[in-house]
Amino acid sequence: MIQNNFLIVFSIVLVMGVQVNFFFNSVFDKSAKKHNRFIYFIIFGLLDYLYLVIPVSLILSSILSLLVIFSFAQSYKVEFKTKFTFSILYCVLMSLSHFISLYLFYTLDSVDFSFDPVNEQDQIAYTKAILLSNMIMFAVIQIIRLLAKRRSFSLHYRYHVLFLVIPIVSIYQLDILTYKNVYSFITVIGFLFLNVMIVFIFDNIIDKFQFMHKNTQLQHQMDYQDANYEKVVHSFKSIKRIIHDTNQQFLYIEECIKRNELAAALEHIKTTLNKVEGAYQRVNTGNLVIDALVTNTLNIGQANGIRIDTKLNLCSQEIHIDRYDLCVVIGNMLDNAIEASKKIKIAEDRYILIKIHSTESTLLIHILNHKENEVAHLHSHKPNPEFHGIGLTNIARICDKYGGHMTIETKHNEFNNMVLLPF
Repeated sequence: MIQNNFLIVFSIVLVMGVQVNFFFNSVFDKSAKKHNRFIYFIIFGLLDYLYLVIPVSLILSSILSLLVIFSFAQSYKVEFKTKFTFSILYCVLMSLSHFISLYLFYTLDSVDFSFDPVNEQDQIAYTKAILLSNMIMFAVIQIIRLLAKRRSFSLHYRYHVLFLVIPIVSIYQLDILTYKNVYSFITVIGFLFLNVMIVFIFDNIIDKFQFMHKNTQLQHQMDYQDANYEKVVHSFKSIKRIIHDTNQQFLYIEECIKRNELAAALEHIKTTLNKVEGAYQRVNTGNLVIDALVTNTLNIGQANGIRIDTKLNLCSQEIHIDRYDLCVVIGNMLDNAIEASKKIKIAEDRYILIKIHSTESTLLIHILNHKENEVAHLHSHKPNPEFHGIGLTNIARICDKYGGHMTIETKHNEFNNMVLLPF
């Protein structure tokens, strides 16, 4: 308990509020702040005021201090486990800074704290110690700010538990140390260093896992693109085979005409046309990427009982977008629609609409598909969803590359994905 003077307590609460905000901005990043944070500041201020002026047992004081810090952490849009971990870390750092301030007062001014809540001199000395610990904490947070790179990646709970080992051991050691002993002071400095380094280690592990995760995602995406290119290559081979076979048929038709067997020639022409229609691409816009991928989607849809309508209107066969980029965009959009349609149990409800329209300067791709349930979250339902979430990200990246944009709209059981790419 500190000196029960409203102005002094209010000043300490204000300083701690700025300090806690500074700390969480360093470890969570400012972009993670929630809107309308004023209510969290009020809750923090009230709890902090009660913590400072009401005398409670050591256990209750520790719980209340964690509650004070955790209430402020709620003003950030991060995972619960991350909020809890860094709230505990802050409490430990603050306790270590407070221990250092008590030792400095004892060493320099020979102030012996008896922690008597009734003694006014103890209250004044304890207030000074808290103010000094806040100043020390500002320096500690500044070091943390230099160490933290503010990466966003979700780690498993077991890693958070492992990181809490040092803070928990630090709290235990503080309970058995005395601020009057120089060796205890050196021990606390060591624990302070370890707890600060926790942030650095935590950040580097996140960095490593994030890199591994992205590398795996990119590898799977490259495999996916290789499959799309295989479809395009297959289209080339099919066209080449059709041309070769058609040449042979023309030789026979020519011979029939020379012998004036017109009925046989006409019948063979009809047969040849039927064969060509059955073997050739089901979509013939003239753009090989669109023809190959949309035809492949139609074949998959037919095999899985999915009704697919196409509205394709290209101003020109030449689309001035890199074929690789076009494969990424159209391939991912069609793949997502097929995967969602396969989940629908009622066959009549499986439906996809593919609209691709081009002008002299832009390409518009619109894919509409039905879903089993109303769309609440854009989570992948594929066998390995963690490896497919990068699909929409890659589409967005290519939109940025060409100065276009992607729009996703949901209405009842419909999912609309629209991409506009300027040439």
